[in-house]
Amino acid sequence: MEDSQPLVRSEERGQNSHHRWSTRSLESKVVDDFRRRLKYFFMNPCEKYRARGRKPWKLMLQIFKIAIITIQLVSFGLSNEMMVTFKDENLMTFRHLFLKGYKDHRLGSYALYTRADVYDHINYIINRYINIQNLTVGNLVYEKVDGNYTPLSICQEFYRNSSIDPGNETFHIDPHIDKDCVSIYPVQSFDNSSLATHFNFSLDFKRLLSVTIYLTLKTINLQTVRHHELPDCYDFHIMIVFDNRAHSGKINVDVENDVRINECRDLNVKDTSGKNDYLLLWFDSVVILACFTSLILCTRSVINGVQLQFEFNTFFHAYYNKIVSWSDRMEFVNGWYILIIVSDALAISGSALKIGIQTKFLTNYDVCSILLGTATMLIWVGVIRYLGFFKKYNILILTLRAAFPNVIRFCCCAAMIYLGYCFCGWIVLGPYHDKFRTLDRVTECLFSLINGDDMYATFLKMRDKSYMVWFFSRLYLYSFISLFIYMVLSLFIALITDTYETIKHHQREKVPVSQLQAFIAECRDQPESGRYQNDEESASCCLSPCCCFG
Repeated sequence: MEDSQPLVRSEERGQNSHHRWSTRSLESKVVDDFRRRLKYFFMNPCEKYRARGRKPWKLMLQIFKIAIITIQLVSFGLSNEMMVTFKDENLMTFRHLFLKGYKDHRLGSYALYTRADVYDHINYIINRYINIQNLTVGNLVYEKVDGNYTPLSICQEFYRNSSIDPGNETFHIDPHIDKDCVSIYPVQSFDNSSLATHFNFSLDFKRLLSVTIYLTLKTINLQTVRHHELPDCYDFHIMIVFDNRAHSGKINVDVENDVRINECRDLNVKDTSGKNDYLLLWFDSVVILACFTSLILCTRSVINGVQLQFEFNTFFHAYYNKIVSWSDRMEFVNGWYILIIVSDALAISGSALKIGIQTKFLTNYDVCSILLGTATMLIWVGVIRYLGFFKKYNILILTLRAAFPNVIRFCCCAAMIYLGYCFCGWIVLGPYHDKFRTLDRVTECLFSLINGDDMYATFLKMRDKSYMVWFFSRLYLYSFISLFIYMVLSLFIALITDTYETIKHHQREKVPVSQLQAFIAECRDQPESGRYQNDEESASCCLSPCCCFG
């Protein structure tokens, strides 16, 4: 009996040793499988194809999508260009038709300085409107509502009561504004005395704020027929404004044009325009289908990445009793997929709006162009992701991603100084310099100065001002240019250069820059090794520590 007890203990020790060896072997297999699974997740499409033989459908879909969206954008851009050109040329036509003596290359604003000129120009506009169909070389006609022509309306805005005596330096003004309008129909006869006598319409220039003339003309954009597109009908709601709000003796005159595009009622084009419209509708539908498929696939990839992130966090806590940093966790969220999802959503919305424009149910070209233009820009930016699969191109992406947080912090600090200069230049130099007249102009001017644009002209414009303003402008401009060009921009470039050197050092030395990358780097299995074929369900027990250690 005494001899049998050591034998039993020896057998128990052997069983315990075998159990511990089996447990460690199981743990090592689970860790290796999960590490291999992570490495596969971060492979590029070509490596995944070599690892499991899966076709890179998302990559092929993105290349196909880039081609068709670019073709769609070019097609819509040509149509949009014709529309914008037609609007701009009609606006120029209205200025020549209704502004007396207007020249194309006029320097400064169109302005009037005498009362006789104001009355003469109002009468001139009325006469031109009544005889428009005999004057214009275009297809302009009057608008009809319920069978009746819409009138030309003349409205003046003026202070309700006022008493102004500059000689005695006294005035009394009621700030309430009244508005008085008269309407003139195209069928009416009109002479230069009709405005005051027949309509009892006169101007009190001491109280006058503005005179606005409203008129509506219709036309058809026929140039689209040459490009095998159905033409649109245009309503031009024209406003001619005589602005006297400054009461400076100068009345600025401007022509504003609000355009509304409508579907023509009866279209009869003897050509293949209808067939081309069907082809465009079919092509836009293909774009929507491709973008929707891309959106679904990329959304699925983002969801898989988020799930794998939670698994990695649980795994590290169970096996190493460590907390995964947020920077490592965010590596599972592929920003390129987010970019593609946003671009797909914009492309789908823009394509749907383009179909509405093509079928003449919608006419909002501006919104459609913004959606399609932004979508195409983001899609082409996304091409950088695929260039990043090559090591020589990848350093650019890594540098941009690593430098981005520091760049944002640096820009926030520089923006405080920039805004300070903006406000100072606006309030001090605004009354004396056109480039500083409004706050948005100041920001544009200073940004141009940072990039070395039009420096001498900015200095030159202040030369003939008062000595104090001239001296301040020199201090202001010299200090701003010196500070931002020689210091801020130099620090900005140094920040990115330092990040670039750091990334290049890590690539040369092959040093893992994060805990996640160090963990994955221990996996030596290459894509061609065949070890990735059966990893779909591997490492699933890592979510349950008892399963792994049981």
